[in-house]
Amino acid sequence: MRVVSCPRFTSVPSLLPRPWYGLLLALLLAPAVSAQVAAPASAATRADQPVIAAGTVPDEATRAAVLARLRELYGAGRVVDRIEVGTVMAPPNWGERVVAMLGPDLQQVRRGELVVDGSSVRISGEVANEAERQQLASTLATAAGPNYLVRNALRGGGNRQQQLLDQALADRIIEFQSGSATLTPAGRAILDEMAVAMKQVGDQQVQVIGHTDDVGQREANVALSLQRAIAVKAYLESVGVAPDNLGVQGFGPDRPVADNTTAEGRARNRRIEFRVL
Repeated sequence: MRVVSCPRFTSVPSLLPRPWYGLLLALLLAPAVSAQVAAPASAATRADQPVIAAGTVPDEATRAAVLARLRELYGAGRVVDRIEVGTVMAPPNWGERVVAMLGPDLQQVRRGELVVDGSSVRISGEVANEAERQQLASTLATAAGPNYLVRNALRGGGNRQQQLLDQALADRIIEFQSGSATLTPAGRAILDEMAVAMKQVGDQQVQVIGHTDDVGQREANVALSLQRAIAVKAYLESVGVAPDNLGVQGFGPDRPVADNTTAEGRARNRRIEFRVL
């Protein structure tokens, strides 16, 4: 496994430095030569992979904290230190936020990377299934806190049927009329594509899961998320998906994948998830 860290900065002649910062963590948990989606690496294979931390951070304290956290997670013998300390500017408490994002869930990622560039966060790579994919993004969003935008580019590489559904959805949001469980025309159009993919999945059970932002009372949001999941299930049945293959669940605001303090983040959290069981 490899980890890389890097806040950088560029300067404009005759002006003060323009702040540009980031931490890049590249987690390579399986052989980099393989371009195929493979089964999870064995414990022995994972233990042989290095964790490379490289880049530029604003101070020695941040560098030490990042390295200490990585060594705690992966063992000192696997962590390769390529971090530099340079004259870069960072948001308040940036180092603390970065360390908070380096949680145990990252050990589930294979052939991936975590990029923290200022207040922008991107996680990519392979995990075992869609449940891990969603949970890891939610954990990162919680650790990052307000004003950080988390982009989830993980792939659920351990399940061919899940991959079919993930590719059909393509990180798009199935839209409803505001505050209701009534699908918009755009939402129905996406579900028409999902129905084709679900028929390819066959008789595998698929859970339709509703999520909301955190605006309003939690109980009402949980109820709305379930109603939306039920509406999606009903529409899929109407276009030929077998009812016995579909289940529903609603988590309301409890599993965010983005920061609820921004309009963009709230829009990303109002989503429908399809999970192959």
